[in-house]
Formats: sequence, C-alpha cells, structure tokens
Amino acid sequence: MSNFVTVGSKFPEFNKKAVVAIEKGKEFKNISNEDIKGKWAVLFWWPKDFTFVCPTEIAEFNKNFSNFADRDTVLLGASTDSEYVHHAWRMNHDDLRDLKFPMIADTSKSLAEELGILSADEKVAYRATYIIDNEGTVRWLCINDLNVGRNVDEVIRVLDALQTDELCPCNWTKGEETLVAAVG
Repeated sequence: MSNFVTVGSKFPEFNKKAVVAIEKGKEFKNISNEDIKGKWAVLFWWPKDFTFVCPTEIAEFNKNFSNFADRDTVLLGASTDSEYVHHAWRMNHDDLRDLKFPMIADTSKSLAEELGILSADEKVAYRATYIIDNEGTVRWLCINDLNVGRNVDEVIRVLDALQTDELCPCNWTKGEETLVAAVG
C-alpha cells in the first residue's frame, strides 16, 4: 500500500456508530471528525472484542481518562467489531461497564483500511494508537502486533511532549526542561 496515513497526514474523515453508554435508550451515538474538530484527540484501536489483551488496555485508558481530559484531549477507542458486539462486551465485562469514552464500531473496516492497520490474515485492526492535533493532523502513531499491549503512560508522555510544541529530549516527562536549539 503506497498511500497510508502517517505522521503529518490529515486524519481521514469518518462517521461511525459507537457505544457511548450502557443505559437503555442511550447506548449508541454516531462519532465523527466533528467530535474532535479543534481539539487534540487520541484514537486507539484493538483487534477484537471478547479477547484477553484488549480489555487490559481499554481499562487502562479508562483509568487514565481524566489525564487525557486534563490535557484537553478527546479519547476514542475503536475496533472492527459492530456496535452491538461492543455493547454486549461492555455489559458482560466488569472493567468495561463504566467506560468514559466511546467504543467506535468500524464494521465496514473502511477507516481501518484507509489507515493501513488491518492484519493481512484476519483483517482485524492492529493495536494502533494515533495522537491527532487540534488541526486534525496525525502527530504520532504507534502500531503494536496483535499479541502485545501498549503502554498508556507512554501515550500520555508523548502527548505532553507534543503539546509543548518544543524540543523534548529522550525520556522527557512533563515538568522537565525542554531543549533550546543552538543557532550557529
């Protein structure tokens, strides 16, 4: 695939059904670029609902929801499962009932395909994470193999660094000095 979304690319237009609650009558809502317009966003993908590594990541992102909110960043999760599968999983998994962010259903796999994150064999999404700035540009992405969960603290660290709009050295964390480029 020669054309894929990477750092510096505009994040593609999307409009997908999502599970936003478990309360009857309020479960589903469409989520689109309009929901993140003018805001920073973190969109993370997992391969399949009702699996083993995925709920550990989703629960960890949820535990850190206020850390994203404190950074004026919208948190979104997604997979290629349907909104009904997402809803059933939330209802049946203790760690997922109280999610504070939408679970986007890319049932057609069109967004995952456009992003270039579908596995060749099963056509499920890799564990991809995107940080999108307030102008809709991808500023960071990380793609893990299907078997390896990601590090939510690292996502937050990179988000902090990007939001400084300054030069941040290796292992930089919020509150540390940034670098000043020497002009010579």
